[in-house]
Amino acid sequence: MELLIMISACKGGSANKITAVLPYFPYCRQSKKKSHRGAITARMLANLLSMAGVHHIITVDLHASQMQGFFGKPVDNLYAEPLIARWIRHHVPNWREAVVVSKNPGGTKRVTSLADVLKLNFGIVTTDKRRGNINMSASTILNGVDGAYDIDGDVESARTIPSSEESKNGSTANSQVNGVHPSSSVDVIPSSLMRNLGQESETTTDGRARNVITGRLFRGQLVDDDFSSPSLSMTASTTTLSGEREPEPLQDPMSASVFSTSSHFSTNAEPNLDEGGGASDEEEDALAEHEVAEQMITLVGNVKDKSVFIVDDMIDKARSWIAAAETVVKRGGAKKVYCIATHGLFGDDCLQEMVECDCIDYVVVTNSYPIEPEKSKMAKRKLVILDISPLLAEAIRRNHYGESVSQLYQQYYD
Repeated sequence: MELLIMISACKGGSANKITAVLPYFPYCRQSKKKSHRGAITARMLANLLSMAGVHHIITVDLHASQMQGFFGKPVDNLYAEPLIARWIRHHVPNWREAVVVSKNPGGTKRVTSLADVLKLNFGIVTTDKRRGNINMSASTILNGVDGAYDIDGDVESARTIPSSEESKNGSTANSQVNGVHPSSSVDVIPSSLMRNLGQESETTTDGRARNVITGRLFRGQLVDDDFSSPSLSMTASTTTLSGEREPEPLQDPMSASVFSTSSHFSTNAEPNLDEGGGASDEEEDALAEHEVAEQMITLVGNVKDKSVFIVDDMIDKARSWIAAAETVVKRGGAKKVYCIATHGLFGDDCLQEMVECDCIDYVVVTNSYPIEPEKSKMAKRKLVILDISPLLAEAIRRNHYGESVSQLYQQYYD
């Protein structure tokens, strides 16, 4: 509101041109509908600025670059990537051996861009949000397979139509063993074919598949594979023929992720409207706290004995950052972890939790969003704040004199 009031005052004072400088664009995460009746708050804010009389907008690292289409005025979306890359070159020892990692699939484009600038390898950490509370007995796919035939029931229910070749040779009746007719639900593969398949799989095995590491997250914390999840212990049961439920042994979490959970329906579930494939921190935390107690986390890439740069556009909640850092250190064997973002929002106790995490060595952000002095002093040993005021000052100067701002998007190699 203060910005809109200032724009109105400048317009009332007959200003020739009004430029709004927003290092962090508010409500930039709400750039699309997250539910059927949800509001697109970023577009509403863009309309407010345009109607107030602004002529030009300068901002830094929008959450989604397509948000520039919300404005009817020119927008300069500056990048902090050159500043971050220069800091890495000057302050990170052995940075040429490091790996850039994305903590969710939605940030891969930003991560690959920084990796290309520094000529580094990159990796990705992804979380299976459908992992928790999986009731395999409720799956319609498995029910369909289990209900194909009943060995203890009528044998005729498992009878299948014989092939034309078997009908001509009359070998259908002779192929019955112990009174059970062969069914198409059970396939018998010759041993020679199995040997051929085994030899082919050994020859076509890609060594890069060994760089895929999986782990278990319980309420946002990385746990061991033999950790007993209370949520899964309550739901891991089967229904007997008499209608009673009896406990069954829990499946190994690594093998359980192979099964599809597409048939596990939820009447209250909202459709996934995130076309980018990555969930924001708010969505991940809401899922972890309210719906999914246990999740599967996967690291793709080799980070053993290397420094890792976990990169995103903003740091708001600490849960996903800590989970990614623990995965690359405890499972991947990384040497150091740098959490790098443009906007350091640090909601609630986010900064304190990241500072107390032993797997995170440094938290690097810019001063695009004001950080409370108390938080800065508390996190002084791990927090690094980069100054973007020269970038904004040069953009304002070039915009005022009508010069090109293309040079501001180029990398610094000094």
